[in-house]
Amino acid sequence: MNAIYKVVGISKQAFHQKLDRDILLKEQRYYLLHIIHQLREDHPTMGCRDMYYKLRPNCMGRDAFEAFCKDEGLMSKRYKSFVRTTDSSGVERFDNLTINLQLTSINQLWVSDITYFNVNGKFYYLTFIMDAFSRRILGHSTSERMFTEVTTLPAFKMAVRTRKSCDISFLILHSDGGGQYYADVFKKITKDYKIRNSMCEYAWENGKAERINGVIKNNYLIHRNISSFEDLKKEVDRSVKLYNEEKPHIGLQRKSPIVYEKDYLCSREKSKVEQSAKEDKNNNSEELLSPTVLKALRSCKEKPSA
Repeated sequence: MNAIYKVVGISKQAFHQKLDRDILLKEQRYYLLHIIHQLREDHPTMGCRDMYYKLRPNCMGRDAFEAFCKDEGLMSKRYKSFVRTTDSSGVERFDNLTINLQLTSINQLWVSDITYFNVNGKFYYLTFIMDAFSRRILGHSTSERMFTEVTTLPAFKMAVRTRKSCDISFLILHSDGGGQYYADVFKKITKDYKIRNSMCEYAWENGKAERINGVIKNNYLIHRNISSFEDLKKEVDRSVKLYNEEKPHIGLQRKSPIVYEKDYLCSREKSKVEQSAKEDKNNNSEELLSPTVLKALRSCKEKPSA
């Protein structure tokens, strides 16, 4: 390889620096496309230049953004369709671990997504992490940019704090293919907690996360008087609190997520106590048997099965 670098006329360090830049750019473009499609659903006829000035992506300028939209077929109105929105070859992806997964408890599956919110013509980004079993929002963040350090990372750290008294090792964290979910810093922190990363290929494979985006934006935020980034942060915090503590769900027996979790945990502890009491009763009943019968009974219990 050193001979090749010498012939081409570049250093090994320069080559790898360019490779890293190209990979980062592809990751940023992939997630930008996800946001553009969300914007298109809300504003089907908005021009690409208007979208650029609303999104102001840090990874490309105005002309490059318009060329990008043209290449992706976004110059005219698009109807919602369940097809792959971009070519993600060359971009790291995790396997979808949620296929045929049966939810039976909290901390089994967390789902996450990033969406946008418009305040006075400027777009900000909202990240949510939700327990798929109880529908409780465990962590969230509000940011001015789409960088991992201000989106998925703080949301994840908040989720971990929320579950600080629980064992969250080996749970699944499911998301879309956004670069914020496979950035090195994010992969490292999930690995530290022994969490398995999972990704969907199509939007409907992350339906719970997509739905919570709509609930917070359309059921809460659009009804608030929000005129600044600080207002937005406060209202997101408030909305998450109201959602978690007060909003009833049909799928949760008309309970709010936090009430449902408390009832679930109480029910589980009650089952453990009842099982323990049953075992104690069975053990105590042996004391009423004669020594000969008791010896035979224990011998049967200890005898290995064929």
